[in-house]
Amino acid sequence: MKPQALTLSTPDDREELARAEAYGLLAALLYAPPSAELHAQLAVAPTEAPAPGAFLENSWGELVGTARRLSHAKVLEEFDALFVALGKPEIFLFGSYYQAGALNEKPLVALRHELAELGLARDPAMSETEDHIAYLCEVMRYLIAGDDAGVSNLARQHRFFSTHLQGWAGALWDTLAAHPRADFYRAVAGFARDFFEVEAQGFDLMDA
Repeated sequence: MKPQALTLSTPDDREELARAEAYGLLAALLYAPPSAELHAQLAVAPTEAPAPGAFLENSWGELVGTARRLSHAKVLEEFDALFVALGKPEIFLFGSYYQAGALNEKPLVALRHELAELGLARDPAMSETEDHIAYLCEVMRYLIAGDDAGVSNLARQHRFFSTHLQGWAGALWDTLAAHPRADFYRAVAGFARDFFEVEAQGFDLMDA
């Protein structure tokens, strides 16, 4: 399952497919630096948030504005500076690091067990482990927009989000937003934080 931006046909349920679009975009931006095409699309995107909720408008507008301000080359340099290193990167993007303090720990084992239950497996072409934030966003996209109603449903989304994302993703967004070398990715973190908060509130309503 290689993360990529999602292009959807005319939806019957625009809100659900907008959520899938947002997860797909985050997966694409966090798995690799944006392609020139994706960067250009962001730079000309409307500042109206791609997912429902006025709460997202400010952070989405900031992301679009930052894409307009920075060249594609600058964004590529920033991605490498933050996430790519021969040794320890500036920012870790893996759930185990935030949940257990180290890579490849028990949270990854639990995640792989649930992915097997969902019938999902890591694409051999993907070099990162399954607890990479981009992979998890891509799984959420699948659980929203997939064709198998037995898997792609709100109950599964809620369980996966609360178990494998909600407890640690906020720490990643905060760490990324505070990094002195983050500019474009500070804006990505701001939008991701707001989007995840909207997601958490929506799932909370299911428990009310």
